[in-house]
Amino acid sequence: MIVFNTAEQLKNHLNDLRAQKKTIGFAPTMGALHQGHISLIRIAHQHCDVVVCSVFVNPTQFNDIKDLDKYPRTILADTSLLRTSNCDILFAPEVSEIYTEEELEMKRNNQEDRTWMEGKSVDFGLLDKVMEGAHRPGHFNGVAQVVSKLFRLVNPDKAFFGQKDFQQLSIIKSMVTQMEMPIEIVACPIVREEDGLAMSSRNRRLTPEERKEVPSISKLLFFIKDIYKTHPIKRLKEVVENYYALEKLIKLEYFEIVDSETLQPITNFNNSKSAVACIAVKLESVRLIDNVILY
Repeated sequence: MIVFNTAEQLKNHLNDLRAQKKTIGFAPTMGALHQGHISLIRIAHQHCDVVVCSVFVNPTQFNDIKDLDKYPRTILADTSLLRTSNCDILFAPEVSEIYTEEELEMKRNNQEDRTWMEGKSVDFGLLDKVMEGAHRPGHFNGVAQVVSKLFRLVNPDKAFFGQKDFQQLSIIKSMVTQMEMPIEIVACPIVREEDGLAMSSRNRRLTPEERKEVPSISKLLFFIKDIYKTHPIKRLKEVVENYYALEKLIKLEYFEIVDSETLQPITNFNNSKSAVACIAVKLESVRLIDNVILY
């Protein structure tokens, strides 16, 4: 595996590979890697000749500076894991390689920065107004900003994202379409622990007591999937809300059943061709999200 820390070195190497007619797969990450990330590398190798993984903790997608400070940074362990997982290229840049000081200052002043659009008009409509967008204003602008920058640097044929961040996946697909980027976005299945908890870099911040309780998240989701055909949506939401009303360690932020294309909440399954159940919970030490496709 080759490690690059500067954009110029990365682009020069990738240009050489393209001259050899190699196809490029890309998996952007924020590090603290786990087997969910490694599954992206594995799937990317099935589709492409060369696989690039980036490790970059993006400051513009954090609403809370404390959350940014607490985000685990484990670049040595990440590098070692990628080496043993047949990753071809690791791009691990400093913040200054991705953002100008002016862009960071706009973030510090809570100003929305749209310079990453390069003159193109990008409108996510209602995709970024619900669920995560409602609870984390400006989050998806920061996500789209950094992904667009990384896409321009890597210029991949295909990019691979985990389905756990279902709303993020929809935002990225919308951005690529609107900015007319010739990149195929590949959605990859959620990878779970043995007890069902969706793998996440944030899981390592859970206390032992919290870790015992959080498998309830996926258990509830799969229970909803088992019974949704025989219960109205209002009742399904009550099941989840009532469960967490009795929980001491876990606070429910939202549970929504939404159309998988528009991400808008639905009240009747007959009005949607495909639906997904999405959840976000808050513990004292960390916030977790998960989802399951119902049909």
